[in-house]
Amino acid sequence: MCSPAMLLLMFSVIVPFFIAIGITFTNQRLLSPYPTEFDGLNNYTRLFSLNIVQVPVKTGSDGIPLVAESGQPVYQRLRTVLRADPKYRGYRQLSEFNLFDNKYSLVARDPVFYKSLLNTFKFVALVVPLQSLIALGLALLINQKLPGRTLFRTMYFAPVVTSMVVVSIVWSFLYNQNSGLFNQMILAISNGAIQGPDWLGDEALALPSIVLMSAWQGAGFQMLIFLAGLQSINTELYEAASLDGANAWQKFRFVTLPGLRNTSIFVIISTTIAAFGLFTQVDVMTSGGPNDATSTLIFHAVRTGFREQDVAYGSAIAVVFFILVLGISLIQKIIAERGN
Repeated sequence: MCSPAMLLLMFSVIVPFFIAIGITFTNQRLLSPYPTEFDGLNNYTRLFSLNIVQVPVKTGSDGIPLVAESGQPVYQRLRTVLRADPKYRGYRQLSEFNLFDNKYSLVARDPVFYKSLLNTFKFVALVVPLQSLIALGLALLINQKLPGRTLFRTMYFAPVVTSMVVVSIVWSFLYNQNSGLFNQMILAISNGAIQGPDWLGDEALALPSIVLMSAWQGAGFQMLIFLAGLQSINTELYEAASLDGANAWQKFRFVTLPGLRNTSIFVIISTTIAAFGLFTQVDVMTSGGPNDATSTLIFHAVRTGFREQDVAYGSAIAVVFFILVLGISLIQKIIAERGN
């Protein structure tokens, strides 16, 4: 009875994954006139190549360090430093910092990979608690015996069954700097004194804007899970708490939260795994911009593998992503089991 599902899973997921692992050891490209060749660990070397380079101060013809009008030393261009050393060929700047009056640059052969990795962790760290709290609040709300519960339950769940592409397009209109609803509301509330920001064009706001939209869209699914958990808690526990003189907060803290422990673990783990797969919102709303501020691992893998046609390198990114998500899921599982 299980064989059809197992065969489908094997040929649609397991076999392609192992093929992708094999491709990472080649130089395969899409639509390339050259035959595929074995390339060893070059794709992984390119992926993880990271170095710190000290940027020297410019000196004049007399050998004295040059100083700007502000009193700060004038440093050489990083490109000049990298080109002067053959071992840094192909490296680009990821970030820079000052330490002990010296200037250093963090360089990588693929700085977008590290930006995407950091953006992915930022997104997970922001969206998982926000979405879980929204879902829990909605579940507590519709669990009350109030008129219209079914209507509100449907309204809260509607974004979940709506295509993510459609939701992303609608929210792109809402975030529009000139005519978007959010900025129009800011103008109306401030009586025209405050101009709304460029939500998706500002490096500092683009990722939080996607976090807000994603939490709104996905909270309905976790809401139903929390609702099922709430309805499985024995009502006698609440009655006993009332007899002991517990108020609403004490009931929530000592009855509801412990009763939702296993449900919360499931919600957090499933939301975390889904959050790591962020792609559609970024692809539709920002295309990874501005300046790769919203690029994620999945988006970078798809862009590299299909749009840039570097299938081997894109597969290497996908394999690293799989290992990362698997490791985090196992850690969450171990922590949850030890808590029991």
